[in-house]
Amino acid sequence: MPKSTFFTGQPVFNQLLSLIPRSGIHLLSKKYQSDRYCKRFKAYDHLVTILFCCFHQCSSLREVITGLQANAHRLCHLGVNYTPRRSTLADANKRRDAILFEHIFQAIYRHHYGSLPDSLKGHKLRDRLFIVDSTTISLFCDVMKGAGTFKLNGKRKGGVKAHVLTRAKDQVPCFVHLTAAAQSDRLFMPMINLPQGSVLVMDRAYVNYKKMSEWTQSKITWVTRLSTWLRYEIVDDLQVSKHHRNGGVMQDSIIQLGNPDTQQRNPIQTARLISYHDKANNRDFLFLTNNLTYSPLTIAQLYKKRWDIELLFRRVKQNFQFHNFLGDNENAIKIQMWCSLIADLLISIVKARVDKHKKSKWSFANIAGLIRQHLGTYIHLLKFLLNPEKAILQFAQEAKHQLPLFPT
Repeated sequence: MPKSTFFTGQPVFNQLLSLIPRSGIHLLSKKYQSDRYCKRFKAYDHLVTILFCCFHQCSSLREVITGLQANAHRLCHLGVNYTPRRSTLADANKRRDAILFEHIFQAIYRHHYGSLPDSLKGHKLRDRLFIVDSTTISLFCDVMKGAGTFKLNGKRKGGVKAHVLTRAKDQVPCFVHLTAAAQSDRLFMPMINLPQGSVLVMDRAYVNYKKMSEWTQSKITWVTRLSTWLRYEIVDDLQVSKHHRNGGVMQDSIIQLGNPDTQQRNPIQTARLISYHDKANNRDFLFLTNNLTYSPLTIAQLYKKRWDIELLFRRVKQNFQFHNFLGDNENAIKIQMWCSLIADLLISIVKARVDKHKKSKWSFANIAGLIRQHLGTYIHLLKFLLNPEKAILQFAQEAKHQLPLFPT
């Protein structure tokens, strides 16, 4: 087991903060001038404060500040010298650009999971599989442009949409882009940069002829469902074996994908259309891909993996507080969302380290609940998760041999 940066003499919160490269925060705050005109409440203090809010699921500024004040004797371990005022925190949420926290999230991911998705280390299909999708969080005030139908009063609730790219084997976001809820999913596609040999699975809302053609030229496999408005022409019908027909494959065709009227801008490309019947749910699907070598059942199984990202969305929404935000402006909302993603990433790192050395694995919800209840407890988090009984006995023995402060 590699040398740990966790120490028993530090609270659980500080053990989690030790996973964040502190020097990177200083460089990022200097790059984006996040500490300009700030006398005391620096970028790192801001990060620690919002992470405290995320772990404890605080719903108001007063709850965050009073919670920090109740833990004032532990702030020295966290590298924070004082607790801010509510007005100071509110002003910082409005003034300090959320792009700082976005790059802090990327720095943590790069530090613990290698580089961002621009290189591949494994050759297995699961190591090369990426999933992209979006999820929307409704807001109770019309801060960001909402999506959906209008209400009787002619208004729509504001909402923030998170466009997420994740690697299937890690189950953590590797690239996130936050927009208003009304933003189209297709605008996220040009931001996706994947290495050669990747396999990308996406919903049918992500359709961009030009980007899909670029992926094909870069030898990137993409799998999606056929949208009703897509233009295509069947060129050849491939033979479907008996094994594949028993598995649900009804038809396998080579098509020319694209609109002839716009082929000067978006050239027509060769693709593959697979008709599949799901016997379990009695549903028919039309899968679209640029891969001409994978078996049709493999394509169907790859698209089924797309639902793994829905488990990621549910995990984040269930374990972090998105019902109330600390500010009513777009920047404050984005800061809280980025810090929630950072908190989710820190817990995922801890869980991954524990799972490597423990046969019976902890669930994410149990670890998140344990951290929430014992954020200020002085106990070795990794040792406790690996063997709770042994860790408690060792902690009791160490406390027993400590010298009393006022000997009798």
